[in-house]
Amino acid sequence: MKKLACVLALTSAFASFDAAAWGRDGHKAVGAIADKLLKGSNAQKQIQALLLPGETLESIANWADCVKGTYCGPQTQEMVDYVSGNPKHSAYHYTDVPFQLHKYHDHGVGTADVDIVQTLKQCIAVLQGKTDPALNPHKFTKRQALILLTHFAGDIHQPLHVGAAFVSKEGKFVVPKTHAEVDETAIFDSRGGNNLLLDDAKVSALADGLIGPGEPVPVREGVPKALTKPFHSYWDSTTVDYAFRRIKTRTPAQFAEVAIAGNPQVAKASGDPITWPYQWADDALVAAKLAYADVVPGKLTQQTSKKGETYYTFSLEVPQNYPVPSSAIARTQLIKGGYNLAAILQAIFPDKA
Repeated sequence: MKKLACVLALTSAFASFDAAAWGRDGHKAVGAIADKLLKGSNAQKQIQALLLPGETLESIANWADCVKGTYCGPQTQEMVDYVSGNPKHSAYHYTDVPFQLHKYHDHGVGTADVDIVQTLKQCIAVLQGKTDPALNPHKFTKRQALILLTHFAGDIHQPLHVGAAFVSKEGKFVVPKTHAEVDETAIFDSRGGNNLLLDDAKVSALADGLIGPGEPVPVREGVPKALTKPFHSYWDSTTVDYAFRRIKTRTPAQFAEVAIAGNPQVAKASGDPITWPYQWADDALVAAKLAYADVVPGKLTQQTSKKGETYYTFSLEVPQNYPVPSSAIARTQLIKGGYNLAAILQAIFPDKA
């Protein structure tokens, strides 16, 4: 298969993660699907009791990203208090299991006590009414637990929020046996794909030819267009845009309507709801393998930033049709996110007999 060569870069070890997993519209689509599926249920009544007047799962779906800055508007006191009480809140959004693995295991490579699986467990326990402090070390309120569950049920279905890429100095994807092996000398952490930069213009041109052009992107005066896009960002937002375009929808509500009308067969997790995040993570690893299928890193090149920090670049080859399978995966994962969010809330707040 003919490949498209794109340039990827590994920046410094302290690079931050993208601010908005699944982007604004992706998270709203997950919330909108759940809102529609839960309409008229006991779960909807319990949810409304925890939300403010006018709020829905769709409208609060991005709250956990909005607390990271002011790009959603001024911070509310509720946001300020949450950030103050949760200094590691940015780590709640992801885990970094090597994408080649098949299972998430507690204390495994790339996992953490504050990662998305552990945080989702706490949210579920709080909403179930469990009061054991060990189950809620972050001291979430029920309202916080609902808001966070809504967001993280979306995040955990984004393949790169679970399956992480680690690259050897020879430019090959590898599986470290321990995190200590990821020493930025022999094995490099791609930071969930944030440090892998795609040639944005080339990928966009491919998408225009394969999917059809999207809405023009507004040009900000005095701000030059970035030539590259993090691979993680591509999966957060670009694939969502492509997924919307392929089914001719523009809004999260429209996406939700089309998704539900298609009567998708989404397998529901089984057993105690507190174990469902493990099952969702394992499913995301399947999707992550597809996301990295036929993606081949090349030779490592050392670079120096303007601040004098060392970073590394890799050339990367992706299939020339990559926008097609990646957008299909995104569509599937967004739908799973919405259906699984509805299912977990129905399990927590079942209809009364």
